[in-house]
Amino acid sequence: MAPEPRPHATDHLDDDEYPAYTMGRAAELIGTTPAFLRSLGAARLITPLRSGGGHRRYSRHQLRIAARARELVDQGTPIDAACRIIALEDQLEEALRRNEELRRHEGHPGRAGSS
Repeated sequence: MAPEPRPHATDHLDDDEYPAYTMGRAAELIGTTPAFLRSLGAARLITPLRSGGGHRRYSRHQLRIAARARELVDQGTPIDAACRIIALEDQLEEALRRNEELRRHEGHPGRAGSS
């Protein structure tokens, strides 16, 4: 049996969910502190993956969420309220996406139940 090919270093470059960033690098990229990232984890806004050694790793998607939280906190919003706002924004975005999808399917001729 042939050995399984090793993943290339570039395999995850386009993966928005790949946990590529250490806590220090993530904090540096969004201009905050590791303590702020830990507080977002405690508030369950983002849940970083853990490396084999137990270190937190963040994805680009999580960094965008953390950056949005930082914007709100910098504007004076308490962190718990910022987390709730972001959760509601995400829910709204998902609802709008689903509505658009339903509208597209509604206009599709030949569907069962359409006139």
